[in-house]
Amino acid sequence: MLATLLTDWRLGLDGDADGALLPVTTDDGTRATLRLDANEHEHLALQRWRGRGAVQLLRADPSRHALLVERVGGDLADAWDVEACQTVATLYGVLHVAPMPQLRSQADLVGQRADELRRDARSVPVPRRLVDQALALARDLTADPPTAVLHGDLHFGQVRRGSRDGEDVWLAIAPRPVNGDPHSELEPMLRHRFDEYAAPWAAGSVRDGIRQRFHTLVDTAGLDEDRARDWVVVRSVLHAHRVQHDRDQVTACITVAKAVQD
Repeated sequence: MLATLLTDWRLGLDGDADGALLPVTTDDGTRATLRLDANEHEHLALQRWRGRGAVQLLRADPSRHALLVERVGGDLADAWDVEACQTVATLYGVLHVAPMPQLRSQADLVGQRADELRRDARSVPVPRRLVDQALALARDLTADPPTAVLHGDLHFGQVRRGSRDGEDVWLAIAPRPVNGDPHSELEPMLRHRFDEYAAPWAAGSVRDGIRQRFHTLVDTAGLDEDRARDWVVVRSVLHAHRVQHDRDQVTACITVAKAVQD
């Protein structure tokens, strides 16, 4: 498939692969990245954003999960929590465009995962009160119609350095787009780089670190705090159910869900 894509799209390899990402050059010398594991409907969201707040899509073959996108730089690995959260929260306002009819509804996805959690409620390694709370909140939060296209998995590693009109900018990559509620976007930012909450240079407790990220995201994006908090609980518990055999990830999910409510 790779050989066929390189031929069909007139691409030349331009370095070593990074997993399913290959640096390439086009026939006119443009430096780009060929991605071979694109998410379903990823190309639709990138087409809709047209390079505003997200990496620019150059070409797509959804049947082969292949995308050709602009070459971008490093991620937010060196950015401190508050700075990184401000950067990501600013992107929310750019990426959350009007819903697209081609995308799946967040309500359908959450409803399906909530049903699976409900069936496993007695065995999932999450306190029962949190499970019951998440199921009730999921029902209430998904009752309203979707208001925006969501990235779906926006966190530290999904934001890269790019350029627009000669200026350095931060751009989102690798969306898992759905139509839904912008308040649901925060949870990945609270769960990723979890070990840094307890790092020697971190100020305060793990709980303090989680709450600092949460409030920075809410305040910068201008979101409703209560609704954002409820979505963090829902997404944390649903994710814990999906990774229930990974003790560290489950612990992180439970800790996040509790911290935003204390």
